[in-house]
Amino acid sequence: MRFLPVLRVVVVLHMLAMLAQAVTAGLLLSSPDGRQMHMLSGGVLLVLGLAHLVAAILVWRPGGGPAMFVAPAVGLLVFTGVAAALGVMGLKVLHLPLGVLLFGGTVMQLSRVLPSRSPVPA
Repeated sequence: MRFLPVLRVVVVLHMLAMLAQAVTAGLLLSSPDGRQMHMLSGGVLLVLGLAHLVAAILVWRPGGGPAMFVAPAVGLLVFTGVAAALGVMGLKVLHLPLGVLLFGGTVMQLSRVLPSRSPVPA
C-alpha cells in the first residue's frame, strides 16, 4: 500500500478544492467575477477528481491495497462532471443539491482514507 500516502494527500487537496468551490459559489452572489472564479475552481475540482481516481487505482492494483477507495472516487468524478454540466446549463435546482452531495461524499472519502485514531482510555 505504498500509494496510500499519495491518496491521502490527493483526497485532502480534493476536500480543500471542494471548500473553495463552496466559497466561490457564495462569490457568485457578491462579486462580478464570481462566476469566472466558480468555473475555474470547478475545473480544478475536476482535475483533482481525476487525480483522486488515479491515486485510488494505484493503491488498489499495483499497491495491493483495498479496492474500496475506487468506487467512491469514480462516483465523485462522474458527479462532479454532471454538476459542472448542470451549472453551465444554468440548472441551479439540480446543480446546488448535487454540489452539497459531492461535498458530503468528499468528506466521507476523507474519513475513509485518513488513519483512524483509537480513543484514549479514561
